[in-house]
Amino acid sequence: MIVVRPVVIDQLIMQRVMNIEYSNQIKSPTCFPDQTTAVLLDKISMAGAGNGGFLSSAGISPLFRHRDTSTTVQLLRPLRRRFSVFASTEKQHRQKSAKDGRLTLKDYFEQSVELITRSDGGPPRWFTPLDCGSRLQDSPLLFYLPGVDGVGTGLVLHHERLGKIFDIWCFHIPLSDRTSFTDLVKLVESAVRLEYSRTPNRPIYLVAESFGGCLALAVAARNPHIDLILILANPATSFSRSLLQPETLLPFSTMMPDQFSSSLPYLLSLLTGSPLKMVTTAIGKRFPLEQLFGKLFHDTIAVSSYLSVLSDALTAETLRWKLDMLKSAAAFANSRLHAVKAQTLILASGQDQLLPSREEAERLRQVLPKCEIRVFDDSGHALFLDEDVRLVSILNGASFYRRGRRHDYVLDYLPPSPSEFQKVYQPQRWVEAATDPVMLSTLENGNIVRGLAGIPSQGPVLYVGYHMMLGLELGPLVTRFWKERNILLRGIAHPMMFTKLREGKLPPLSSFDSMRIMGAVPVSAPNFYRLFSSKSHVLLYPGGMREALHRKGEEYKLFWPEQSEFVRMAAKFGATIIPFGSVGEDDISELLLDYNDLMNIPYFKNSIEELTDEAVKLRGGTVGEVSNQDVHLPILVPKVPGRFYYLFGKPIETIGRKEELKSREKADELYRQVKGEVEKCLDYLREKRENDPYRNMFARLTYKATHGFDAEVPTFDFTKSP
Repeated sequence: MIVVRPVVIDQLIMQRVMNIEYSNQIKSPTCFPDQTTAVLLDKISMAGAGNGGFLSSAGISPLFRHRDTSTTVQLLRPLRRRFSVFASTEKQHRQKSAKDGRLTLKDYFEQSVELITRSDGGPPRWFTPLDCGSRLQDSPLLFYLPGVDGVGTGLVLHHERLGKIFDIWCFHIPLSDRTSFTDLVKLVESAVRLEYSRTPNRPIYLVAESFGGCLALAVAARNPHIDLILILANPATSFSRSLLQPETLLPFSTMMPDQFSSSLPYLLSLLTGSPLKMVTTAIGKRFPLEQLFGKLFHDTIAVSSYLSVLSDALTAETLRWKLDMLKSAAAFANSRLHAVKAQTLILASGQDQLLPSREEAERLRQVLPKCEIRVFDDSGHALFLDEDVRLVSILNGASFYRRGRRHDYVLDYLPPSPSEFQKVYQPQRWVEAATDPVMLSTLENGNIVRGLAGIPSQGPVLYVGYHMMLGLELGPLVTRFWKERNILLRGIAHPMMFTKLREGKLPPLSSFDSMRIMGAVPVSAPNFYRLFSSKSHVLLYPGGMREALHRKGEEYKLFWPEQSEFVRMAAKFGATIIPFGSVGEDDISELLLDYNDLMNIPYFKNSIEELTDEAVKLRGGTVGEVSNQDVHLPILVPKVPGRFYYLFGKPIETIGRKEELKSREKADELYRQVKGEVEKCLDYLREKRENDPYRNMFARLTYKATHGFDAEVPTFDFTKSP
């Protein structure tokens, strides 16, 4: 069932419908005949607006018809703020979707069938789904522009999560509608301009796929002064190079009998991969056999019903219109790419059987000035219908969600959901499994305990520690805090993970998406300030890249700058400082070629210089060991994995010391104390691990084989803190 929640009717829209009368055919605006829960309430009736456009709902008589009457104002006044529609099946729908927080492909097919069957033939209009959650304050508006089918339900799998951070409007173009592409552009453009006039300081998102991508680019090209953010999945700007090439399908469609065209939806659905994805997803979840067959049976019925309805609606004449529309849309958008100034994120499927989307993404990235791409190697054309794709995670990982003119890494951050965390955690799971980390924390009385009981629950808290080679300690550290204490560590990271000076040999920014999803922020004083003011748990490595890319013989040596600024910032907010150490890097790999070795080899020396020139400089005014580290990748030889050990020292309170620590001498004294505590933690762990009978991986595997693979493996004896 389609579930549509109330849509606000804006003042400007009301001025346009003052001459529209409420239809006598419907007695109550809050109760409609039949069991439909789809009310496609137009916020702007663009089609035919100049001739007295109308607002309508799908499958029922028009809510408003054109008639000049003096009673119109009285009739419209109760509807001015909200138009409420509640269906008898809403409760069941909510219960179904609340089970895992997401709808499924089955829901998409069912909702699409309802929209297609109840379509009144036009004009295009907007609707807002009821299954979207309560929004954040000042949530931006998201316009969803569908593919060439025009149904508008393509974000069904994402409604629950998107609805919590966006005000969502979905665009619906009935299959039998014949509005031209240029008129569709004007329709969307008018809605965009209206919203911009209401909230000029808030961005407007155009989330589009395939044909909708051309529509979004056209609107952006015509409105460069509006703060638009484009999220384009497999945009059809590559239509001329697709399987649906005009020189083949268009001539063929002019002679295609209606009975032949009925099989086309089945072919296209297979090419987009949706039904196949439904089957593989069900099998991949490893349901019990009886439940699996039951799910596949009901899913198959939903798919069959959708394809049957689509076959009936997609006549040969409609097919010809859609193909012509695609051709004109691609040409229109491509001719205006030079005028697009909007921030753009291209989502490209690696298994798109309809369009050369991966190649097109690279082309658009070269043409558009503020464009990034993300590639999904295993996805088909219908990317938003892939149950493995999480659109909110994509926006979060790419730092593309914002509520103001600029992205705020603290205020605009969206903590991952449990399922999003699991997706980030899975690729890193092998590190935790191989190293079986031992985490120790210190209570206020000085006793060391296993686990994180000594960690404060309330922030702000600043964790200051040692960076292992390549930051190998990060994965288990962040994961254990999340799983054991439900604490999200906001890591202070190098700015090269967020921006690049230019394209070259550095890894793509998408390589760091998982870190951004888990809360990493670029190092800066304003970000420090915002994190502490929001009572966050902040993870800081003063040694930074110099420590994470240390040379031979420098294991467990601290490379900290002389400045003690983080101490003053912590004291300003009364943050608790927790020094910690982590050891184990020398138990999983051996450093074969370090920076000094690589710089003596001409090939590597040239590569290092090129990489360093591409990276953002962090410590421009610093000299010595902690100055800007050249970007390089040391060559490591892996070992049979040993074990990782972490020790969190006794918390150091700064609350009430704000005035005291304004003194440079006092701040430096506390800074040296924190550094000394980190060194003590490292020395303690290096000494104690020699007495761990399970330091070797084979010993741990033997223990788990006899006690169960979920059993906690013992370690050395620990008593007082170092």
